[in-house]
Amino acid sequence: MRRWTPYWLALPAWLWLAIFLVVPIAAMASVSLTTGNLIDGFTQTFSVSNYSDAIAKYSTQLVRSLVYGGVATVIMLVLGYPVAYWIAFKAGHRKSMFLFLLLLPFFVSFVLRTISWGFLLADDGILFGTLKGWGVLPQDFHVLATTVAVIGGLVYNFLPFMILPIYVALERVDPRVIEASYDLYASRLSTFRRVVLPLSLPGVFAGVLMTFVPATADPINAQVLGGTSNTMIGNIVQTEYLVNNDYPTASAISFTLMAVLLIGIFIYARALGTENVLEAAAR
Repeated sequence: MRRWTPYWLALPAWLWLAIFLVVPIAAMASVSLTTGNLIDGFTQTFSVSNYSDAIAKYSTQLVRSLVYGGVATVIMLVLGYPVAYWIAFKAGHRKSMFLFLLLLPFFVSFVLRTISWGFLLADDGILFGTLKGWGVLPQDFHVLATTVAVIGGLVYNFLPFMILPIYVALERVDPRVIEASYDLYASRLSTFRRVVLPLSLPGVFAGVLMTFVPATADPINAQVLGGTSNTMIGNIVQTEYLVNNDYPTASAISFTLMAVLLIGIFIYARALGTENVLEAAAR
């Protein structure tokens, strides 16, 4: 009986995943192969053409989402790694305070934070309206409804998800290893490149996954901060589900995005060296 105790303890978690993850995914997969409409009903016809039609129709938005998500992830990595490094090695006894400040924006709703950026970046808003009044910026200058605004919103909203995993990985680095590197006459740059960076790869790996996937599928930033030329695939899924009631197309788009992201994650894991990452995490 004792042998089955771990399985019984894990059973609630497995049931939760099965009910709220596996079942909805299976249902959405079934819907993606149906044909029909909301009035006459949907019939299961195993229509694979839903996928090809969705890709052909919305390939531009799909590619744009991947580009936006990729660019935002790279920016978050460039900005987040130094912050995580500074908190882990330089913040001293104030680490908890800086981590609290990092998480403080999460006490406000994601949507409200994005809308507040919309007010801040408005043409006649607090920032640009004032600068235009002073003659610093031309009157036709604008940031909203541009690629810069959407990517900036993605970076702002998801940056903590990049910093925290990297911080956790850096926090686990044994200071004696760094001291040993200095004792062997390694420079600071060489120590970072050959000691600190490899040991922080588990955090980098987790941070990229936790930012790239939601940033690519996010509909809020493109809707609030972007324009008609900045529509992302998340906006298309939302419109097809809630406005057009075209559930097969929306499900097909969702599964297409899921497949593309899984392939990208697999390639990324192979390029980074998943085995090395797992070994470093185990240490």
